[in-house]
Amino acid sequence: MKKLFTERHGAVKPRVAETLDATTRDALLTLVRARLDEEWFGLSFPAKCLDGYAYAGTDFVKLEATMNGYGLRWPRTHLDSDEPPTDGAVFDLVEFSYEHVAEALDPQYHSYGNHSHYTYDQTSGRDKFVADVNRIFERNGMAFELRDGEVHRLPPGPLHEELSRSVVHTGDVALDEMLAAATAKYLHRDPAVRRESIEKLWDTWERLKTIEAGKDKKASTANILDKAASEPAFRNLLEKEALELTEIGNKFMIRHSEVGKVPITEYRQVDYLFQRLYAVIWLLLHASDRLRAA
Repeated sequence: MKKLFTERHGAVKPRVAETLDATTRDALLTLVRARLDEEWFGLSFPAKCLDGYAYAGTDFVKLEATMNGYGLRWPRTHLDSDEPPTDGAVFDLVEFSYEHVAEALDPQYHSYGNHSHYTYDQTSGRDKFVADVNRIFERNGMAFELRDGEVHRLPPGPLHEELSRSVVHTGDVALDEMLAAATAKYLHRDPAVRRESIEKLWDTWERLKTIEAGKDKKASTANILDKAASEPAFRNLLEKEALELTEIGNKFMIRHSEVGKVPITEYRQVDYLFQRLYAVIWLLLHASDRLRAA
């Protein structure tokens, strides 16, 4: 579908909402219901014709039993139920649907069976389903995206492109794994998991401070800061930032949970801390020529 007027003229909502509103929730549920009505689940859950044709629509008994086994609710909007599903339940349904949808094509009506026979294209079905889901997210200002069959959070701020990289090669396997784990948690749709990302990123920071040559961590840190800035004023700024970031990791409830540590209570605080440290890590990795092509 082409862009609508408000999209063409930059009047759409900013994509910053991190919880589904009723409109978005109902739109996603309605989308899944529409695909059910259009027999798009008939490839994974085929109803068979008495004449032996394999794809005579959808076997809804098998489909609903499978969904029950996954703990998924049949897609009803808030108008159909006093208890709307949680965001997580809606996202689970969207991901399940992506896994099983396929575009139903060439319906041939079979009068004896009082049904139609279909052929299916799973690739086009998934592509269209992803486009529809992401359009709903976009139009309603949701900071989510369906990608590779999973709902991901869109990271705020200027580090979007760097955070979207799926693989980073620094030449240090442990550092790669720690940075990947921190990023995956930060992009997770669950705020509680995103909270864990700053702990992983501060572990990454401590690892980064030891990978340059030097007799101890202090010397190694100095060496990697030297590579990032030869100009004295900026070098001094980086050293102050490195010391402050280390102090934040020790003072706040990030790497330590003893009594007296300051808790991180709001998800915007997680955004601030994560992106502040991530920017420094990315600068130092670039400056030390430690980033490799995938």
